[in-house]
Amino acid sequence: MTTFEISAPASAALPAKSRPFADVWLISFGHMLTHWYPATFYLLLPLIGNELGLSYGQIGSILTCQFVCGSLSNIPGGMIADAVPRKGLLMALALCWVGAPYLLMGFTHSYWTLLACAGLVGIGNNFWHPTAIPLLARSFPQRKGFVVSIHGMGGNVGDALAPLAAGFLLASMSWRNVVTVNVVPGILVACIIMFFVGGLNVGGDTGPARKQVPFAAGLRSRLQDLRGLLKNRTVVMISLGSAFRSTTQSALLTFLPLYLARQMGYSPKWVGICMFSLQAAGFAMTPIAGHLSDKMGRQRIIVSSMAMTMVVLLGMAFAGHSDAFVILVAFLGFFLFAVRSVLQAWLLDSTPAHQGGTSIGILFGSQAMGAAIGPLSGGILADHYGLGVVFLFLAGTIVIANLFVFFTPTPERRGV
Repeated sequence: MTTFEISAPASAALPAKSRPFADVWLISFGHMLTHWYPATFYLLLPLIGNELGLSYGQIGSILTCQFVCGSLSNIPGGMIADAVPRKGLLMALALCWVGAPYLLMGFTHSYWTLLACAGLVGIGNNFWHPTAIPLLARSFPQRKGFVVSIHGMGGNVGDALAPLAAGFLLASMSWRNVVTVNVVPGILVACIIMFFVGGLNVGGDTGPARKQVPFAAGLRSRLQDLRGLLKNRTVVMISLGSAFRSTTQSALLTFLPLYLARQMGYSPKWVGICMFSLQAAGFAMTPIAGHLSDKMGRQRIIVSSMAMTMVVLLGMAFAGHSDAFVILVAFLGFFLFAVRSVLQAWLLDSTPAHQGGTSIGILFGSQAMGAAIGPLSGGILADHYGLGVVFLFLAGTIVIANLFVFFTPTPERRGV
């Protein structure tokens, strides 16, 4: 009878093998595509809602379904990422898995099919982050905050360029055609990652020495690691704070385009430009925040950025339909999106190298659950009290996120 085996960590971790910095750019480019699809979808939601006659609550529920499925599958996805040495294969699979459901959305007229596709997106996206982020952190242990922020910057680029491109495309084609065109870049980049990252053997060789153990024993070991991580106060507090920050982000990305389109009367092109300004500001600040967190500490950067996020959101809530609202949108990007990568680097500071994928799975599982709350809660509030109230709700959620971060114990920095 065949004995199935998986890789398990050796008891003593060895220093990671140095890798060329080009790996960071390639993986970050792939990360851009995992954000490109959802960022486009946010801009398409007002059009989809109009065509299908959806309420704010139903629009929010589509994204809530995506985030709930993502939350439930993040931890298993992280454990798989730790166990499978072929990182390039996992990242290529994630790109294809995220893109395919969006393609199907372009051919459906059913609200329930949209929900199912959103759930598939939530599951597929979970293979990327637990694979890519620990890999980069282990490859560049002394520049962890910086390289993770470069990876995060790739996501910011996707978030920024996708709505801008979609806004201009919608001037000449339907939202269904835009969804179809979007699939092509993801397939191409998945092939590039398979060729280059696979050729560079980005697998178990980059981390600690490995030994082969029976599948059952390896699974037991990983479940024990998971229990240990769930008892780690730093991991738990960072995950909870990040969950509330994700509630803020997901509701903002859902209802800001709706506010601009329905309350301020902006065309799809101008909504895309506004969303671009939001994400471009985050793009500019992400590597700066990562570098400063390496020098000044993660907690200080995160707490100050979240505090400024609260101030800007309150300003948006009271700005109403004035031009000041649009100006504040750009400022918001500086603070809300810059801390994502710093949170990830702080989490990896606090966990052993061979548990990096699982710890990222816990973080993104918490984020997905927090993100699931945002669109549905915001939709219910908007249906009853108007879209403006949503921004007050977001200011409250970012305050709660900051409290968790403020009281998180600062971990001892660990080499990976």
